[in-house]
Amino acid sequence: MTACGEDFLIKAPLDSINTENFFETEQDAIYAINGAYQPLQWPKLYNMRMWTTDIMAGNSIVGAGGGDDGRETQDLANFVTTTDNPGVLDLFRGPAPGILRSNVVIENVPGMDIDEDLKERIIGEAKFLRAHYYFIMVRFFGDVPLILEPQEPGDDLRPSRTNKEEVYQQIIADLTDAKTSLPVKSEYSDADQGRATRGAAAGLLAKVYLARGEWQKVVDLADEVATLGYELNDNYGDNFQVSTENSKESLFEVQYVGGAGEGFWDNENQASWLSTFTGPRNSNMVAGGWGWNQPTEEFVNSYEDGDLRKDVTVLYEGGPDFDGMQYDPAYSVTGYNLRKFLVTKSIADAYDNSPLNFPVLRYADVLLMKAEALNELGQTADAETPLNAVRDRAGLPDIESGLSKEDFRAKVLHERRMELAFEGQRWFDIIRVEDGQWGLDFLHSIGRVNASEKHLLLPIPQKEIDANPNLEQNTGY
Repeated sequence: MTACGEDFLIKAPLDSINTENFFETEQDAIYAINGAYQPLQWPKLYNMRMWTTDIMAGNSIVGAGGGDDGRETQDLANFVTTTDNPGVLDLFRGPAPGILRSNVVIENVPGMDIDEDLKERIIGEAKFLRAHYYFIMVRFFGDVPLILEPQEPGDDLRPSRTNKEEVYQQIIADLTDAKTSLPVKSEYSDADQGRATRGAAAGLLAKVYLARGEWQKVVDLADEVATLGYELNDNYGDNFQVSTENSKESLFEVQYVGGAGEGFWDNENQASWLSTFTGPRNSNMVAGGWGWNQPTEEFVNSYEDGDLRKDVTVLYEGGPDFDGMQYDPAYSVTGYNLRKFLVTKSIADAYDNSPLNFPVLRYADVLLMKAEALNELGQTADAETPLNAVRDRAGLPDIESGLSKEDFRAKVLHERRMELAFEGQRWFDIIRVEDGQWGLDFLHSIGRVNASEKHLLLPIPQKEIDANPNLEQNTGY
């Protein structure tokens, strides 16, 4: 979060604050909730691990420097993951600081003598964030420990895994509360843009119900989001430009800033890694350029003729120049590199200071969720409208009318793949449809033959089981 300026950047981690003398002023409460956002920025979540799930999902390969560079991600994508995989450990541990910090806010802010509207907003932000962190965990790991209060040395520090249904009910309760207490986007000042909003809570709750197949609730929430002023950007590429961050299409983004003055590899760093990691290797096109996340030929060939999203998303031979430079397919193993999150050197002149936000939830996603849900409810004709709205922005014709439910489902899942490519959404889509069998069939069709039912969940890291023998391993690992 950029709100509150540099004072936020220098605050100590909340797990080392003495909460007995901290929660006294409005500024203390704001510092505390700002700290709860921060783990979203870290490499364990959106600065690396979340976007590498598109590699697992078959949209791309690691690429990078070859050999053992990105070995943990290669193993995940080849479905030979073991319980000591560092990437899995990152994803298991990544949400924990955010959950802790959210719990600290939820426990301490209600009793503070501060402005009631501010108090309500901050508690709503904390519940949104706690739900967000747990939604990440439950989809990756299934049953996970559900911890709703800050843990102290005398507490039980070896909790067992909680049934995922109970975790989901807590996520739903938190988002329902957040939806009623958070402001709408337009009520925030410019300095506070990027905080959780009523629309973000409603949109994330719709995604929770999408994962659960509760279709009417998805439709109702999508309709609610539509009343809050969100629209598609006229230009698809505006979702991925520094100059148009937190746009009318954005429900929630992870906020990054350049030049924060911290080491690139440190959690305190608030710059984005994406341009540095995904820029073409040895190309000098961007500052850094380490060649990760190279789109596959199968993915690129999946674009329909005339799809305007291709030139925004992928660097390919004969495509538009980037910052006045032509792309050479020799930069990549696949002949393609990711373009979507690259920033020019005029914006980020060094590898460690890209300010580009990461999109977590966009209105296009909400429209596609609504289209999928209406189709599953047997209202396929009505489902064409939100789907065609997304296709129209992409420069594509309306889909043919009269499709069967199965054919329409295939269309909307294809549209989700192309619209949300490399935004960390595809993996969660392929593991939820037909209880994951749809995803396994797809992975097998593109040669990821090792993928099996056990891989629909990640293993519980062995380091965590060694530290807490009450954690049971997922089946098959």
